[in-house]
Amino acid sequence: MVCALGAAVCFGTATVLQAMAARAAAETPGRGGDAALLLRAVRQWRYIAGLALDGLGFVFQVAALRSVPIYAVGAALAASLAVTAVVAARLLRVRLSGVEWAAVGVVCAGLGMLGLASGTEGERAGSDALRYAMLATAVGVLVLGLLGGRLPERGRGLVLGLGAGFGFGVVEVSVRLIDEVSVGALAANAATYALVVGGGAAFLALTSGLQRGAVTVPTAGMVIGETIGPAVIGVVWLGDRTREGLGWLAVLGFGIAVAGALALARFGEAPD
Repeated sequence: MVCALGAAVCFGTATVLQAMAARAAAETPGRGGDAALLLRAVRQWRYIAGLALDGLGFVFQVAALRSVPIYAVGAALAASLAVTAVVAARLLRVRLSGVEWAAVGVVCAGLGMLGLASGTEGERAGSDALRYAMLATAVGVLVLGLLGGRLPERGRGLVLGLGAGFGFGVVEVSVRLIDEVSVGALAANAATYALVVGGGAAFLALTSGLQRGAVTVPTAGMVIGETIGPAVIGVVWLGDRTREGLGWLAVLGFGIAVAGALALARFGEAPD
C-alpha cells in the first residue's frame, strides 16, 4: 500500500509540474503549433521532473501490484486526482471548493479502509486465455484512440475516457500475468505486449478525449474503467482476497475512494 500511495503521489504531482512547464512554454516567445510548444516544454526542468516522477510512479505501481490486490492499487492510482488537486492548490493557486476539500478527505478515508482490509495478492497465475484477452483489449483501445476524432461528438469524451481506463486496467492486470522477467519469457508472454500496447493506447485515448471536450467527462470515464474492471478480474480470475472477515470494509473503502476521485475529475488535467 505504501508503494501504491507513492505511485499516486508521483503521478498526481507530475501532472501539476508538467502543466506548469506547459504554461511557461506557452508564455515563451516562439512560433509553431503543438509540436513546437511541446519542444519548448521539454526544455523546462519541471517537465523533465514530471517525466521522472511518472517513471518512478510506474516502478511503485509495479511493486504494489506484486504485493497487494489489484483493487487496492487501482483505487490508490485513482487517488492521484486528489494529489493533483492539493498540489495545484499550492503551486498553481487553484481555489478548491469546500466540496472538493471534502472529496480529498473522502479519498483518504477510503484508502485507509482499503489499507486495513486488503490481503495479499492472489496466488493464481492466470490463464493464457486471460493473457490474450488483455492483448485483444489493448489493441481495441488502440483502435479506439486512433479513431477518436471520428466518433460522434455526443458521448465521445466518455467513450474515450472509458477506453483509456480499460487500457490502464490492462497494464495493471498484465503486470500480474508476467511471472518471469527473462528476455525469452517476456518475449513469449502475450501479457508483455498487452502491457506495452495497453499503456500507449490508454495515453492516446485519454489525450484525444481531453482535447475534444470537458476534462471531467473523460477523466471520470478513465477512473471507472481503470478501477472496476481490473478489480473484478483480480478477485474472480487471480484470487485476490481481503483479510478474514473484512470483505465488507474493502468494498466500502473501494467505493468511497472511487467516488471521491470522481468528485475530483476536473483535475484529470491540471487547470490552466
